[in-house]
Amino acid sequence: MTKIGILGAAGYGGAELIRLLLGHSEVEIVYLGGHTTVGEQIAELYPNLAGKIDMVIGESAVPPVVERGAEVLCSALPHKVGADIVAEALDSGLKVIDFSADFRLKDVAQYEKYYQHHPHPEMLAEAVYGLPELHREEIIPARLVAAPGCFPTGAILALAPAVEAGLIGTDGIIVDSKTGVSGAGRTNLDLAFHFPEINESLKAYKVAEHRHTPEIDQELSLLSGQPLQVTFVPHLIPVTRGILTTAYGRLHEGISESQVRDVYEQFYANEPFVIVMAPGEQPTTKQVSGSNNCHIGLVVAEKTGQLIVTSVVDNLIKGLSGSVLQCLNLMIDCAETTALEAPALWP
Repeated sequence: MTKIGILGAAGYGGAELIRLLLGHSEVEIVYLGGHTTVGEQIAELYPNLAGKIDMVIGESAVPPVVERGAEVLCSALPHKVGADIVAEALDSGLKVIDFSADFRLKDVAQYEKYYQHHPHPEMLAEAVYGLPELHREEIIPARLVAAPGCFPTGAILALAPAVEAGLIGTDGIIVDSKTGVSGAGRTNLDLAFHFPEINESLKAYKVAEHRHTPEIDQELSLLSGQPLQVTFVPHLIPVTRGILTTAYGRLHEGISESQVRDVYEQFYANEPFVIVMAPGEQPTTKQVSGSNNCHIGLVVAEKTGQLIVTSVVDNLIKGLSGSVLQCLNLMIDCAETTALEAPALWP
């Protein structure tokens, strides 16, 4: 039995991880930490957990996590806020999976361009990007894993096979993503996320400047073997959860849709959570809601030579807490799919 502590437990990401772990036979939650919620029962904050867990939220600090005998810390604290805590946890002998952006980017200049000054740039080289479909063998022995952003998860999974196989050019790649409002977190009080403002409306935001862009560039560049930059445009849509990504890349001449499909099916043949849909089928966010799955649709536009790839993920599961659990399973030598095999909710 592996004991873990969760800091930032009262956010959507932390609460979803708790919900998933309650169905895990080989993991025990021994500590929950928070900030504004210290002293409150987690099941009172999240009534869906009533009768399933009886635990009061403590301070977001390393000593009580160590005192409870934890071996792994899952830090769901915001970027920068948790960086010192992650460093302290590693020094205390804990393994760490970090939800924030603090350790995703290898280039500190890119981090500081999109976020702010990095308090621990010396740790970036050690951190492993926590997308098992690309970094499984690195995650297994890792001390520090950085969970991917929700948008990059959908975008990278959509494009990885085409980029690695050199099916598309490295210039002019476009990623268009549409997300539910839960991605903004539970305490975001920005007017844009209020029901009357978002209901029956769509909105593009942070066009070509969203802070998840360098993650997509970084991982696709590694696959390509050369620098690659995408144009990324996110949109906010009036649903609670889910991300639909449509990615566009120009195919090299002479490549057919059947060849593209062969590449994708081979790339994901042994991946338990990625499904390449049949010809003519397109994924919907409802197909993956509440699950750790990613569904991918493929189309080649013959007139324009464009490869059009659609992907769907649940932004709070495969886009965050499910990915964290997938990494945790690998790190503790547990079956990767443990507590993650439930199908999506329907309807």
